[in-house]
Amino acid sequence: MRGMSERAYAAHAGLSRGAIQKARKSGRLVLFADGSIDAAASDARRAATTDPDQQIRSKGGTARQAATSERASRPDTNLTAPSISGPGDSSSYLKARTALTVYQAQERQIAIQKKKGVLVDRARAETLVFRLARQERDAWVTWPARVAAIMAAELSAEMEKTTGEAMSIGTGVLQRVLEAHVRDQLTALADLKVCLE
Repeated sequence: MRGMSERAYAAHAGLSRGAIQKARKSGRLVLFADGSIDAAASDARRAATTDPDQQIRSKGGTARQAATSERASRPDTNLTAPSISGPGDSSSYLKARTALTVYQAQERQIAIQKKKGVLVDRARAETLVFRLARQERDAWVTWPARVAAIMAAELSAEMEKTTGEAMSIGTGVLQRVLEAHVRDQLTALADLKVCLE
């Protein structure tokens, strides 16, 4: 037998024999041809493929305690240059896990705000604003044709009351004047930009 047995490797790694059997089944151990365990290669593979947070929790610690003890054990490296995170580096894993947790929390917060109606979809809001502006413009464009005859009649009646003479204001003339002023107003309103920031 070239390598270690499961029981010997379990004692070497400080784990239970069941954990070693589980690691063997999942392919996290390096085996020799005779089925014995290559300790050095298996240690390296386990370090690269095992969740450091889970290792710390299985030993009864917390991720914060591990990060503090790791920093305390190598103070000189913190002062000289930032370390480069490798595949087995627990600090890079913890940073990635923290970033993932923050991202998931933000996603949940956005989903809650959407359900409450506090947050709306930007594309939908822009479409609704555009539709509302178009409806307003169309209403104003057709307004002179709808009211020109009524306004002409009211102005004629008012002038007759004031002057005592019968006066007639042409509906077509009043409509053209109103259309010109409405067009000017719509042109001025077209310069307004909606900002949804």
